[in-house]
Amino acid sequence: MWRFVFRPLLFLMSPETAHYFTLNALKWVCSIPGLKNILKWWYSSRIPALPIRLFGLEFKNRVGLAAGLDKDGKYIEELALLGFSHIEIGTVTPKPQAGNPTPRLFRLPKDMALINRMGFNNEGAESMVLRLKQLDKPKDLILGINIGKNKDTPLEQAEDDYLKCFDLLFPFADYFTINISSPNTPGLRGLQAKEPLTRLLKAITSNNKNKPTPKPILVKLAPDLSVEELMETRQILNEYKVDGIIMGNTTLDRVGLNTSKDLLDRIGMGGLSGKPL
Repeated sequence: MWRFVFRPLLFLMSPETAHYFTLNALKWVCSIPGLKNILKWWYSSRIPALPIRLFGLEFKNRVGLAAGLDKDGKYIEELALLGFSHIEIGTVTPKPQAGNPTPRLFRLPKDMALINRMGFNNEGAESMVLRLKQLDKPKDLILGINIGKNKDTPLEQAEDDYLKCFDLLFPFADYFTINISSPNTPGLRGLQAKEPLTRLLKAITSNNKNKPTPKPILVKLAPDLSVEELMETRQILNEYKVDGIIMGNTTLDRVGLNTSKDLLDRIGMGGLSGKPL
């Protein structure tokens, strides 16, 4: 059914349209009495129950959903039915922003890959707070929140954006991810350099320590860092006792792809994900 019906139908749509069509279709299916329970039973039986404890959190299995699919936290209850032990929403920024002009999401079928330059399109942290206040989160689901800076915030003031998101969303997150590695926000990857990363982590970890119950802090890195850059970054992460890293974000590398150079040139800039990564 997937190969011969659903996939061809979805491929008639633009990638971004297909993305939201699928999520809204899932929400509609879950509104039909009885189907939520069937989905939950079907998917929970297909993922091996291999619990693991990390960052002081108990994950019921080893399969989670990365940030980017549900940027605004609109589909958490429905996605949780698919058996994930954890769902990471975002990237969310303090102020709403539209992201980059469309088209900004591209399929590379020959490589089983995508290129995106979404640009942190989201409805903002305050909108997410209102939504999470109404969320009926499953007890065994771990919720991560991925935070970033607005496009028009200077790099020198980036920590202000991260702290605002952190404070607003603190009551709802089981862990936070500091996204400093998207290639689609100008200058963002500059936060991986020693001085800005030190300044950012000092602000976040100090704030976290002052909370009654600190939350695990993870940092999402780019896969394009050199070995030397990774070693320097690791020293800073250790210094500020960051709980873990997410490796990694999308890549700017285009080496070894089956997609033609002509098509890649027409697509232009963006981060590559999927099988090649």
